[in-house]
Amino acid sequence: MKLTLRVWRQQNADAEGAMSTYEVDGISPDMSFLEMLDTLNEELIVRGDDPVAFDHDCREGICGACSLVINGDAHGPERTTTCQLHMRSFSDGDTIDIEPWRASAFPVIKDLVVDRSAFDRIIQAGGYVTAPTGSAPEAHATPVPKPDADFAFEHAECIGCGACVAACPNGAAMLFTSAKVNHLNVLPQGAPERESRVLDMVAQMDEEGFGGCTLAGECATACPKGIPLFSITAMNREFLRAARKRR
Repeated sequence: MKLTLRVWRQQNADAEGAMSTYEVDGISPDMSFLEMLDTLNEELIVRGDDPVAFDHDCREGICGACSLVINGDAHGPERTTTCQLHMRSFSDGDTIDIEPWRASAFPVIKDLVVDRSAFDRIIQAGGYVTAPTGSAPEAHATPVPKPDADFAFEHAECIGCGACVAACPNGAAMLFTSAKVNHLNVLPQGAPERESRVLDMVAQMDEEGFGGCTLAGECATACPKGIPLFSITAMNREFLRAARKRR
């Protein structure tokens, strides 16, 4: 496959960025999208040019570090992470636009790499439990109803990639925050911080400068792990409940 790549290049957070055009040839349909970028960077290095900076880690669809906007879609045309997107999703001769996440809370570090530490600070505000740790408890020592366990597991699948923010027209982080709140709040281990967790995490989310949620639904559509839109309404119920108790 021969492709034309239009890639966002930006030297640092303070520099002006722009799209640069590159031609790549000999791309196998079985390559992952990141392997295609590796091929581009090898060619740039041979020419003595600065390679394109992009983030990645596990390349197994688990960590979410590989996040890119591809042809205007978070993670590209398939509902998966960028590292699990393969070039067979494109056709020979295609032009592909590759950009970083676009959100004021995710400043660009260089090229396609953004700073997503705002997510870390939201989790630090309450995304944990203070139950004593030690040896593993007996499997049935703390009964959890199956609907609650299923709900918790569904929300625990969030990998914090930020596709929800990138896809949202308002740059909101409600789907991410709600996933982190909900997967702990329904479990007995999360009960001691149930009220403070949702209040503190939402406050930190607002402090980070994410946009307001208008339930456009683009976040759930873009989420590679299928976090449902009703996660947001579940968190809103938790928030109202906690706010009433705090009065």
